[in-house]
Amino acid sequence: MVEAYLRQDDRCVLPLGCTEQHATLSLATDTLLAERVAREAAEDLGVPVFPALAYGITPTFAAYPGTLSVRTTTYLALLDDLLSGLHQQGFRRILVVNGHGGNVPGQGWLGEWLARHPQARVQWHNWWNAPRTWAAVQATDELASHASWMESFPWTRLEGASAPEDRKPMVDLSALRQLPPAEVRARLGDGNFGGLHRRPDREMQRIWQEAVGETRALLQGGWA
Repeated sequence: MVEAYLRQDDRCVLPLGCTEQHATLSLATDTLLAERVAREAAEDLGVPVFPALAYGITPTFAAYPGTLSVRTTTYLALLDDLLSGLHQQGFRRILVVNGHGGNVPGQGWLGEWLARHPQARVQWHNWWNAPRTWAAVQATDELASHASWMESFPWTRLEGASAPEDRKPMVDLSALRQLPPAEVRARLGDGNFGGLHRRPDREMQRIWQEAVGETRALLQGGWA
């Protein structure tokens, strides 16, 4: 089926996630969101979506049990293998839907890969802070961050895990980036950077539809 598809189209989607603490949400939050937004964006277009890469670069949260991080060199080598494999099979337009901020070293590295594969076109899409989606988040609540309400969807919540109702002050991110994992956990507490832990589902659905539409638009017309 993939072979037949490649005779008439060369697009595909590769979602990237990670496995890390997300306060009251699933350890797989970034993976679940990246894969789902990619799948919903592509489903009416017939473009294949590959399984999400579930591990990423997240050493900052290493003091939280359940967080699993890979070294940057390992991650870039894995991206190289995956993108090169897709290219070898005939995919020439690859949309990378990234769900984790820690994975952005791959975005800078991508230029090296493209220099070796001049016939390929790759879009790196950080879905959660892409222009249209981030505008929808900010219009809903300006205090939005890692492990806060902006990542709390029905499919990222844990059954039986209650969410605090307080509006957590935003952590000083510049200070947090200077600290080793144990001190990060001591300062951060439950893992939420700042803001409410949840907002009403009707608000979340509006943001989600914007994210799906923005991702679909890149698949349809974002190619150079």
